[in-house]
Amino acid sequence: MKNTRTTWALASYAAIVLAFRVGLSRSTMGLSLGANLTPAFASFLLLLAPLWFFGFGMGAQLRDALRSHWLRIFLPALLGFPYVVFALPTGNFHWQLAVTMFMLPPALAAFLALSALPPRLCWQDGVVLAALIATYMLRVLANAWPYTGLSSLPKLYVADLALYLYVVVRRLEGIGYSFIPTRAALLGGLREWVYFLPFGLGLGAVLSFIHFHPHIPPAKGVAAGMLITFLLVAIPEEMFFRGILQNLLETRSRPWIALVIAAVLFGLSHFNKGASFNWRYVLLAAIAGVFYGRAWREQRELLASIITHTAVDVVWSLWFR
Repeated sequence: MKNTRTTWALASYAAIVLAFRVGLSRSTMGLSLGANLTPAFASFLLLLAPLWFFGFGMGAQLRDALRSHWLRIFLPALLGFPYVVFALPTGNFHWQLAVTMFMLPPALAAFLALSALPPRLCWQDGVVLAALIATYMLRVLANAWPYTGLSSLPKLYVADLALYLYVVVRRLEGIGYSFIPTRAALLGGLREWVYFLPFGLGLGAVLSFIHFHPHIPPAKGVAAGMLITFLLVAIPEEMFFRGILQNLLETRSRPWIALVIAAVLFGLSHFNKGASFNWRYVLLAAIAGVFYGRAWREQRELLASIITHTAVDVVWSLWFR
């Protein structure tokens, strides 16, 4: 079983690499990057790898293999290398950013590892989660990859760090971080998407947030949208808001209260989608977050909420944006 999972992980990762490489070579973003495309792509692959391979059990394997307390703390400093891989060849290396990206992971890992943490949500979790949110929302790492189209790389960095901290260091149970498909995850994810549609379409139309564009998009465009949304939007966001945040909140409150709080915070994370506070986006994202949380909570499978999230975003971007 272990060898089968490893084979699937490697084969699927190779397919993703090929799909992105072919797509980038033909895209305007790839053309605009020019000679910087290769280091940017290498950096992307390094940041994507932890997110992908942890979904096939390698996070748990790493957690069990790291016997040394200090190795567990200092190993995530390796998350700084994707920045170096990109910055040195492109002439965008900055010591301040390098120090931040190499030192932040061990600092947060030490903060969790050297504390006697209860299994329930505690103030140390609040500090770590706030640091992760601030790093992303305040665009602390925005200048690390200062080219159009690379804005998802800081998100991947923060997502990798959050995943390591809560799978390997914190050993949080019940995240459900697995990309091995199950019937329950597929059906549950699609069902919650169907349940959300009347709210998304109805309220979105009333608020003039969505506008229907009747057309048949090319199959390649649909496939690309699904892959990009799945990997760069749904996985990082569902891992953080459902697998970690809602999961921890459930240890201190009733499940429905945890679901609502996580959904509201998810909605608020979309406040800056525009020139000013976009309350329509916040409201609809919060409502969508309720259905994402329901999908995850049913079987505690993150893949279910990832499927719901991907379906919602792809339909919106193709026909209603």
